[in-house]
Amino acid sequence: MTKMGFFIRNLHRQLGQLHKEQAKIFMKKFIVYRGQGLIEQDFQHLMYTKDGLLSFNNFLSTSTKQQVAMEFVERIMHKKKDIVGVLFIMTVDPNAISATTTPFALIDEYSAIETEKEILFSMHTVFRIEDIKQSISNKRLWEVQLILTDKNDPQLATLTNRIREETQESTGWYRMGQLLYKVGHFNQAEELYTELLKNASTDSDRAFIYHHLGVMKFQLGQYQEAVSFYEKSLEINRITLPDDHSSLANTYAAIGVAYNNMGNYPKALEIYEKALKIWEKTLPLNHPLLATSYNNIAGVYRDMGNYTKTLDYLEKAHKIKENSLPSNHPDLATSYNNIGLTYSDKGDYSKALSFLENALAIRQKSLPSTHPLIKQSKDSIDYVKKKM
Repeated sequence: MTKMGFFIRNLHRQLGQLHKEQAKIFMKKFIVYRGQGLIEQDFQHLMYTKDGLLSFNNFLSTSTKQQVAMEFVERIMHKKKDIVGVLFIMTVDPNAISATTTPFALIDEYSAIETEKEILFSMHTVFRIEDIKQSISNKRLWEVQLILTDKNDPQLATLTNRIREETQESTGWYRMGQLLYKVGHFNQAEELYTELLKNASTDSDRAFIYHHLGVMKFQLGQYQEAVSFYEKSLEINRITLPDDHSSLANTYAAIGVAYNNMGNYPKALEIYEKALKIWEKTLPLNHPLLATSYNNIAGVYRDMGNYTKTLDYLEKAHKIKENSLPSNHPDLATSYNNIGLTYSDKGDYSKALSFLENALAIRQKSLPSTHPLIKQSKDSIDYVKKKM
């Protein structure tokens, strides 16, 4: 990992140096293109983040020639019929960004194919998603308009500050582990935490590492292994912490999610209720964690087919959101939607329609008109109306 870190830093510095040498080339705003294939799940996630930020976790290869990007994505779509083709159209304004934090350079003389006019951006370059639209000529191809941004962007600055706040209690390699998790590098984070565990000198460090190893195993879909690590963390914290400490509740909740994903609903319910007991004792009545806890329990009851209990807990969560969120907040729409779907499952289509229409009304006010959640709401309403 340390060798890879050296390579990354060195390439980042070289890009920065090239950028300085090519400053006269990049005086005005310009456009570059990148063709890419996405699996359906990743494409849907991209649709959900419209108007938000998009970070590329690797060094980003682009071309000033649209045809180069088009040929690349067309080859991918031809080989893999289940892939969604995406043409990223990236607008870059050199005067609006810092070359120090967002270096890029024309690398024709280093490229395998000089005529591609390749421009390489450093790792974790961040863009704002301006628009997403389906290609007129090919229904499997989508055009995504991006604008390069950097630390001066208010939304990016807010996000950066939030991550910094969430990791500020950690130091050194512990912070690195949390940052790797934040950007989705779960395997690397797991490797790092495993090494840290070998040198952990205190119970609190070991409990912290065990919990985060559980988180990584969960993200990798290894739920039983996740539970094993979570329980090791619990074993330490039960001895060293008060019975109502929030760390215990957090770990209980994480174990509950793992059991739920494994389909062990009675065990998930038992563990969720332990977390809820601590949070109800220690948190204000309108705290978001309580709403999350109620939703988790509702989800288990729904999977078990107990819709009456599901509604009881969904309505508890909904009440908290009504009291703590603006009336047009998307999370409130999700709450209305979940209650509506449960009434639909229960066969009470009249009540289902009322809640689903409330969800749609909020989504139409708070989300872009092309957002997939708006279509989801309309489809649910159509389904319920046909059942009435």
